[in-house]
Amino acid sequence: EPLVAREFEVARADRFKKGSGLPIRVPAVELIEIGAGGGSIAWIDQFHLLRVGPESAGAEPGPACYGRGGTRPTVTDADLILGYLSPDYFLGGRMPLDVAGAERALRDVAEPLGLSITEAAWTIHQVVNENMAAAARIHGAERGVDLRGAPMYAFGGAGPVHACRVAELLEIAEIVLPYAAGVGSTVGLLAAPLAFDLARSAPGLADAMDWHEAAAILRGLEGQGRRLLVDAETPAQEVRVLRFGDMRLRGQAHALMVPLPDDGLDPKQVEEIFHRVYRASYHRMPPRVPIEITTWRVRVEGARPSVRVQAAAEPGDPRKGERRVYLPEAGTYVPTPVYSRYRLAPGARVAGPAIIEERESTVVIAPSGEAEVDAHFNLVLRVGSRKAAGDA
Repeated sequence: EPLVAREFEVARADRFKKGSGLPIRVPAVELIEIGAGGGSIAWIDQFHLLRVGPESAGAEPGPACYGRGGTRPTVTDADLILGYLSPDYFLGGRMPLDVAGAERALRDVAEPLGLSITEAAWTIHQVVNENMAAAARIHGAERGVDLRGAPMYAFGGAGPVHACRVAELLEIAEIVLPYAAGVGSTVGLLAAPLAFDLARSAPGLADAMDWHEAAAILRGLEGQGRRLLVDAETPAQEVRVLRFGDMRLRGQAHALMVPLPDDGLDPKQVEEIFHRVYRASYHRMPPRVPIEITTWRVRVEGARPSVRVQAAAEPGDPRKGERRVYLPEAGTYVPTPVYSRYRLAPGARVAGPAIIEERESTVVIAPSGEAEVDAHFNLVLRVGSRKAAGDA
């Protein structure tokens, strides 16, 4: 289950700092917004340092290489110059990219900094990777999670281009790149169940709580949610109910959303669950501080739609050819094999450095990485595996 926040913020004054924006009180997937994507614009600040984002060229006019009127350098322009993107296979060849346009745009940051076009492109690529890694570190620290023990999931058009280098920065050993990664958000929308979130504020201390009244509140929210789902033509027997309480220690400003047991509200059990969630978030539990409950929540959802990837490896040699790709390990462009993702069958392996292309996305495998196609046509990329083997 993805982590869900009770609100998200817009117009943050500080890019990664919670509480610096305007809160929108609707449930949302817990995430951190970093303003780092293919359209993010590279610029030089007042201290003569290169920055990337959060301003974006968007889709219109888009990066300079789109040839739609954009003139400012973006991450996509840099990735094209570095050879990570093919000018002839963007969107499966339906949208040729303008290499000369990307070079002209990059010159605007290269010349003031005394860099070559290639050096400027690699610097932009590095900066945006560091931005993503820094945001991930902050997000992991806020959740009390050591990212080094977790796999990374990379999707979107630009995510797989940068995933390997970001994983190296974070010391993450495994990346999962789903089939059709370029339209991963769309697939997620199709696979998400219809759901409603309901809440009612009823603040009080746990020690003085009327637990019968609390149970009645939860039953009322559940009944309301079930009716909404049934009205949306969800079979009653497929409804799933999740219950939560917003809880905190007395005197604190921020509450944690704590899952509640399905078999009733036992005060002792609720307290134990809160302690477990609190320690997971803060790694300590102050003694003898009363627990306050501010809000009761119920989430009702229908059955998850069955979404199956009907993938099959196309016939033919997976290797399409090769192109010159910039590798910092070599300090220059290196002839690098290019593979078609659609021709890689389960069990196939691709050692880095390599490029794997699909219509909506491109996977860049660093020299330290090796990818394998699993039974569901996902690419599982192990970062550092070849370096470790070489060291051994």
